[in-house]
Amino acid sequence: MHEDEVSRLQPHEVALLRDGPRAAVTVVLVALHLRGLVEPDRPGTLRAVTADPTAVTDAREPPLAPLGAAVLTALRRTAASRKVARDPDVRLALALMRVPLAGAGLLTYPMLSPNRAARRGLRALRDAHPLPAHRRDLTEDDTLLAVALHGEAALRALVPRFALRAGLTPRARVAGPYLVRHPPRGGDSTSVVRHYWDGSGGTGGD
Repeated sequence: MHEDEVSRLQPHEVALLRDGPRAAVTVVLVALHLRGLVEPDRPGTLRAVTADPTAVTDAREPPLAPLGAAVLTALRRTAASRKVARDPDVRLALALMRVPLAGAGLLTYPMLSPNRAARRGLRALRDAHPLPAHRRDLTEDDTLLAVALHGEAALRALVPRFALRAGLTPRARVAGPYLVRHPPRGGDSTSVVRHYWDGSGGTGGD
């Protein structure tokens, strides 16, 4: 069955099926980071540790996938993590990724969007691989598959510092849109922050 093909895909291919190009690029950025090829720089930006897109840190590691090489090259042109998916070489690599996925019967023509078989396969894979609570004892492939299947929740659980510094997850909101320069008479700054936490005078709790 076509949905069985999903379980044989690479994590970045799974991410492309689940949530589109940006999700696939996110998985690749995490993969490059785990291999020591990419590090966070200024908030929301990344830098390539090596200028060679074919470089590997360990001879036992496989060569980078075409999307990984394209992303690494793109980081020489733009450091902003959220702009990488719009780089021309990255967009070409993403388009080429869709060709074998379509051939496997997982994309619907002419828009090449995930079809019912792909969605069933993703559900089955997600059920078989629930979100891990932490990265301990996970292999690199396990980590990348979790990010591919669970997105931001996996980033926060498995690579929180990298994801936050690289701009892959949003920073925590510490105040609402109503900013008060001075606390009311008889009040304190703590009560003001608590009062305006969600911008409506409430606590903003779940």
